Parts: sequence; C-alpha cells; structure tokens
Amino acid sequence: MITLKFRSRFPRVLKNARARPKKKASPTDITVEEKVLIKEASKTAEFHDSCPTIRNKAARVAGLIKKSRYCVVFTGAGISTSAGIGDYRGKGGKWTQMDQAATTSKLAESLVEPTPDREGGGKGEEHNDGQGGVNYESLRPTYAHEAIAKLVEVGLVKHVISQNCDGLHRLSAVPEDKLSELHGNVFVEVCEKCGRKYYRPFYVLDDQASEYYEELEDNGTTDLVKPRHALRDNLDEVTLGTATEHAQRMDLCVSLGSTMRVTPACELVEMGIEPVRLVIVNRQKTRLDELCLKKHGGDQLGERVYGDCDVLLEEVMGHLLSPEETVAWRQQLVVKRATYDSQRTRL
Repeated sequence: MITLKFRSRFPRVLKNARARPKKKASPTDITVEEKVLIKEASKTAEFHDSCPTIRNKAARVAGLIKKSRYCVVFTGAGISTSAGIGDYRGKGGKWTQMDQAATTSKLAESLVEPTPDREGGGKGEEHNDGQGGVNYESLRPTYAHEAIAKLVEVGLVKHVISQNCDGLHRLSAVPEDKLSELHGNVFVEVCEKCGRKYYRPFYVLDDQASEYYEELEDNGTTDLVKPRHALRDNLDEVTLGTATEHAQRMDLCVSLGSTMRVTPACELVEMGIEPVRLVIVNRQKTRLDELCLKKHGGDQLGERVYGDCDVLLEEVMGHLLSPEETVAWRQQLVVKRATYDSQRTRL
C-alpha cells in the first residue's frame, strides 16, 4: 500500500519540484574552482604565537636543552629567510609557488578549450640561473645561526643536521665535524677521486649541472658535458650516515624552520632515544606537531612553537646564558661578523 501511494504521488512531487523557483547564487558563493584554490592556499597558512606565549615556550625549550644529554638541531629553509633567501613551503616559497601555479594551470585547462598556442610550440619554462636570483656570497648568518653556533661551542648542542645548502652554518663557525649538510654546500667542491672537500669563498655550482644529471637519470645518457661540480638533490650516503648516527643518539631534537616533508631527511627527527622529545619551531603546521605535545609520565615531552626562529632563539639564549655571558657573546659577534666579508668573494 505504501509503495502504491508513493508511485501515485511521485509525478506530482516531481512536477512541483521542477516548478519551484531556483535559488539565486549569492554574491558570497564560490565556485568549485575557487574552492580548489582556497584549499591549496590553506596548505601554506602561517600561524604566530603571541609574545607572552613565545616567552613561556622559550623558557620551557631552554629547560629541555639544559636537561638534554644529546641535543641535535635540525634546520630547514625557514632559518635562513631573514638572511634574504627564500624558503620552500612558506606563502611565497619556491615549492608553494610551483604547486599553486600547477593547480591554477590545471583549472585553466579545464575551463578553456585548447588552442594550437596552448597545446604546444609556445615558450617553455623560464630557465633558472642556478642561483634562483639569490646572491649567495652576500648572505650572512642570522641570529638563529649564531645562536646555534654558540650552543655547539658550549656543548649544549652536540650536532647540527641541515637541509640547507647556503653555507651559513659553516660561515657562522659550526665545526665541520659537528655539521651534516644533507644537500651539500654551494661553497664546497668535492674531488671525485679522493673525496676531499675544498671550501671556496664563491658560489661553485655550474648552471648546467642540474640539466646534466636530470638527462642522465631520465634517459641514461646525455650530450651535455659533465660539470666540474654540482649540487644534487640525492643525499650523499656518507653525510646521511653520519647524520643518522647522531640522530639515533639524540634524546632531544630541535627542528627549526622546516615543514619536514622531504624524505629521508625528515625521518631523522624521529630516530631519537625513546621517548622522543621533539621541539618544532615553524610558522606552518607539520605532520609531527602532535608528537611535540605527546605526554610521558604526565609531562609533555616536547614543545610546538609557531613563530620565527630568530625571535624564539633570542628568548632561549636569555635563559641559557647569564647576563655576563650574553654581553661577552655579543662582543664576540661584532668581531666575528667583521670577518665574514673576507670569507666571501663573488666571481
């Protein structure tokens, strides 16, 4: 009986539904394409803790460093943004712009019919000059770089693992045996026969290096002449091995300016002695944020700071150094920074 009633009423219901006036689009309504762009942009959303919150978290981070027996610092591009070099996953970062451009391009292709000009034969990608427009010789260590070097000097930080290739950790005087530069250093040439490193005052990369290795890996051969020196995305096994050894020994990892998305580098921050104590300082959210807030025995293991590395570390150093030590260190920095120009020469 219920089925018969439904069938008898269905034509009338359908007729009324079709006759009902359609809802007008609101000026605030957004299209599917706009929703895609908003979702893509939300991936790079940045957050900032308040000044009082930064101070409170800095005090706790300093306490963790003091108690640590083997603290390792892990750094990403965000530590060098205040030096004048762009990051990768920030709002204007290299990978962010590439992802957003790709998303916009896909949307445009779905909305616009192809034409001969769009299908091919047009201008290709703009050639990257190898430096991304950055004058590496003019870059100088930030406050965060100097603070890390000081913590290494006094023994509070045992090792530094960096994803950066800008050479600022070495320039700030972090000893070579205390530093693992996973992606190389744009001021270092390595002999292919003996493996000896040569530190140069100038940017050593060859503009054709990336193209040479890309063709070699994609096609197995290339007509390009092999470059004298090259920075590659592939990690050096020796450097990665050293970094892994230190990562496995750490009881505290302080990650500065990294979204920790690039493997296998990002896996190092989780290799420490259990329970893993992790401090993350970054303006964007990361996949490991919850690990920082994890509790053990009722106490929070690590700390999550949303803000700039320079700001946080300036507060931290105030807890780790006495007023007298701070004054002496600042005086040392004046002398130290005066030598930087003599260590950099642009060809």
